[in-house]
Amino acid sequence: MGLIVPKFQSSGVARNRLRRRLKEIWRRELQIHQPAWDLVIRARREAYGASFDQLRDQLLGWRRTVLGVR
Repeated sequence: MGLIVPKFQSSGVARNRLRRRLKEIWRRELQIHQPAWDLVIRARREAYGASFDQLRDQLLGWRRTVLGVR
């Protein structure tokens, strides 16, 4: 998995927090169910204000859409 977290005029602390949250969601929820694909996630500006649960719901929604998995 590749992770892109643009600056969007945010501090390094905010970027690292978002990066850690996305990596943890990937590790807990997605990595074990994911086929052997190369994947790049690019965070949007709205992701900086999202809670952990909102980020998780978005990524799980992506998985349901792409893979048809519940």
